[in-house]
This record gives sequence, structure tokens and C-alpha cells, in this order.
Amino acid sequence: MLKQRIITAALLLAVLLPALFASPTWPFALLSLLLIGAAAWEWGRLNGLSFKSAVGLGVLVSLAGVGAWTLGVTQAGATPVMLWWLAAPVWVLGGAGVLRLGVARWPALPRWLRVLLGIALLALAWLALAQAKAVGVNFLLSVLALVWAADIAAYFGGRAFGKCKLAPAISPGKSWEGVWSGMAGVLLLALAWIAFDRLTAQGVPSIFSTLQSRLGTSAMIVALLFLAAVSVVGDLFESLVKRSAGAKDSSGLLPGHGGVLDRIDAMLPVFPLALALCSL
Repeated sequence: MLKQRIITAALLLAVLLPALFASPTWPFALLSLLLIGAAAWEWGRLNGLSFKSAVGLGVLVSLAGVGAWTLGVTQAGATPVMLWWLAAPVWVLGGAGVLRLGVARWPALPRWLRVLLGIALLALAWLALAQAKAVGVNFLLSVLALVWAADIAAYFGGRAFGKCKLAPAISPGKSWEGVWSGMAGVLLLALAWIAFDRLTAQGVPSIFSTLQSRLGTSAMIVALLFLAAVSVVGDLFESLVKRSAGAKDSSGLLPGHGGVLDRIDAMLPVFPLALALCSL
């Protein structure tokens, strides 16, 4: 298993890094669109679609992304800001509603509604990813690092201090102590990245410097805590869907790492909401 993880991670980095640091946006946009298309296929399978129908769903999401690219919607600032703000109630209120609904009652929702919700959330996340790359590599990397820092700090904080379970019926390993640790990790990362931005005079500021300059330090802290919290919602939401389908992983597309959704679940709410907050 460890060998599989290392090989898969190495291959992903070999493909991701050149696309990430390429000057034009399209290599990263294309690569991320392929991943989002695969995630749409996984979503369809987790929600009871046949293999062919799930493939069709992945193709549909990918074609929609190509259409958005052709129309120039993925360029920095091209997507109406209101679209990012519409994601906020969907993830905050809708996410809370779904988690309250529980594992057993998720399949009771109409399948068309579950599929449509997945399409909307995945497509919006891809648009946000493409626009973040169009803003600049430093900005994109800082949002990715925010998600990773929240996840890593939550994992180690939960293992060290975890006593109060967060959502045992959905994800037994998560704890409130892990959530607080993840938030602390994000704030420490923000402190380091803002110092890095100032030291290196980055042409494109990170999300941390952007929020600080636009909102002030106090409001920036609140915004970052909010983003760390919604990353947990994204993770729990995907765990709920998997449990309702009786699946351990969203698929086996990434040997040793599960599926694409398993790797991007926390990013789905964070990227649109990060762009929303940075528009203030």
C-alpha cells in the first residue's frame, strides 16, 4: 500500500507541477477539468447511476468546462462575483442540512436532485480553480496549502488530543479537537505566508495577504477560520455520500489514495468561497 501511494503521488506530481507553473492557464485548467470529470463519474456511481450513465455525467461536466473556457468565463474576474457568493449558502446551509439529514436518509432524496447537486458543486469548484490559476500561482498555491494545512493539522491534532467526536456516524475518526487544530494550522500558515509575501515582494499576493489588505487582520482571521470550517464540511459531505453507498473510497482511480473525490472533497467549498471573500 505504501509503495502504491508513493508511486501514485510521484506520477501525479510529475503531471501537476508542470501544469501548475506553466505561464498560460490552460494546461492547469485542462488537467483539473479531467480530474473534475473523473470526480463527476465517481459521484454518479456513488449515487446509483450505471457505469455508462456515470461516464456520461463525467463527459457532460467536462464538456461544460470546455464551453466555459471557450466563452472566456475562466479568465480572472470573468465569472460574476455573485456566483461565488451563491456557493456560500449552498455549502453552509445546504451542507449543514445534508449532514443533519444523515447517512441513511441521503439516498431517500430524488436521484436527479443528488446528481444535479454534484454537477453544480463540481462545475463551480472547477471554475474557481481555473480562475485562481488565472489570478496567479502564488494565490492558487496558497489556497491549496490552506486546505492541506487544515487537513494535516486536524489529523495530527485529532490523534494527539481527540476526545470529542465531531460526527461519529459519518466519520468516526474526526474530532472537535482536530477541527480546532486544523484552524490553528491555517492561522500559523497565514502568518508564515504573509511574511513570505512581504520578504519576496510577490507580484501576485497569496490569499492570506489579499484578505489582510482588503479586510484587515481581525476580519482576515475570521475569514480563514470560516474557510477551514467549510473544508471540514466538504470532507464530511463526501464521507456521508460514500457511507450511504457502502463505499470506503469514491473509486480506485488513484491506487493507494482512493478516488479523485477523496482527494478534492475539502477543496470543493473552499475555492469558490475563497474567491467570494477576496472580492470584498
